[in-house]
Amino acid sequence: MQIDVLTLFPEACEPFFSTSILGRAQAAGLVTIRCCNIRDFAKDPHRKVDDRPFGGGPGMVMMCQPIFDAVEAIGGEANNQALLLLTPQGERLTQGMVAEFAARDRLLLIAGHYEGFDERIRLGLSPREVSVGDFVLSGGEAAAMVIVDAVVRLIPGVLGDADSTIEESFTMMDRAEKAVESSDTPTALLEYPQFTRPREFKGMEVPPVLVSGDHEKIKRWRAEQALQRTRTRRPDLLAGGMSEDYDEARRK
Repeated sequence: MQIDVLTLFPEACEPFFSTSILGRAQAAGLVTIRCCNIRDFAKDPHRKVDDRPFGGGPGMVMMCQPIFDAVEAIGGEANNQALLLLTPQGERLTQGMVAEFAARDRLLLIAGHYEGFDERIRLGLSPREVSVGDFVLSGGEAAAMVIVDAVVRLIPGVLGDADSTIEESFTMMDRAEKAVESSDTPTALLEYPQFTRPREFKGMEVPPVLVSGDHEKIKRWRAEQALQRTRTRRPDLLAGGMSEDYDEARRK
């Protein structure tokens, strides 16, 4: 897989992409992550990439030309690729979307800055607009790092253990062991509680079932805990919406 991030600040992203799981994935040849400086495509002698908005208003707006030229220069010929525009106006990122992106051969992410994008970038390039949450960042670099991290860890071979992503939050745990014998119909779930050594710490003990050695009981306990935690903290996930796109993307 190849991922390109178009940004005004590649120096903010590159250290993150070369660290930990992302760095190891690149070293293993499972993914290539490149940062492209949008200023390299500016035609102004001062490498200007923004200007005041027509009609007045605060801030500066990202100009069309440098972004169009950058996308054209690095776009490539891959058929199975996606162009993402990172903006708080976009679709809120879900694990289902992440799984869909991980199935692509190529991702191009446009990380903006300043007050926003010239609308013709949306109209002319037709990117998929993605938001990492209902808040505003100073720039799209942090959002790009979130998406790249979430996507790369789903690429086969990156985490080594094929089952390691199945029981995480927003996944299914085999539909929480059939919703603990049909007591509910889950969609996406939060992860069950996890414990490690020591067995007792400051009066807090590990639940006995986890040290019982009974794997069936442990499996059921985890499913029950995942459902309970999701109902308490994120009941909206049980109302529907997240599981179908996630399941479909993982089957591809």
